[in-house]
Amino acid sequence: MDSILQPWPWYVSGPLITLVMVFLLYFGKTFGMSSNLRTLCSIGGAAKYSDFFKFDWKAQRWNLTVVLGAIIGGFIAVTFLSNGSAIDLNPETVKDLKELGFENAGASLLPGEIYDWNNALSLKGLAILIVAGFLVGFGTRYAGGCTSGHAITGLSNLQLPSLIAVIGFFVGGLIMTHFLIPLIFTT
Repeated sequence: MDSILQPWPWYVSGPLITLVMVFLLYFGKTFGMSSNLRTLCSIGGAAKYSDFFKFDWKAQRWNLTVVLGAIIGGFIAVTFLSNGSAIDLNPETVKDLKELGFENAGASLLPGEIYDWNNALSLKGLAILIVAGFLVGFGTRYAGGCTSGHAITGLSNLQLPSLIAVIGFFVGGLIMTHFLIPLIFTT
């Protein structure tokens, strides 16, 4: 049981991801979470309003099981397989986060300075969540997929657009970490 409670090393999780990708390639499927939003919108009737949602969503039903599995797996992991220990963050990261106003960095998975109801429902919190949600949605659509789709499926298929997208994700993460987060949380 202890081996399940601890993070898995790369030499276990990497080959498992590879095995999943081999099966997906064999069956002619692609992996990605953002395509499920398009499928759900199509099921809900969004095709009446936009041609983007006019496609055979029934062919993508299998991918909705990925979302269901992520939800169920996340619930099982948090409820039954969590040992309750704090997140193991680098001490330099904790120090940097404290300088930005995150007092309990590493104590919980979601920092209260953003996700506590009082903070999330404040004007600043709502603005952050709405703008971030819009940027993620727009970026996912503009890039033709999400990080998991490009980084796992696209790179394993040796697709140049996925390589460009993944480089963009990393550059965007660096810009966010070093410029935007200090700007947002130190004012």
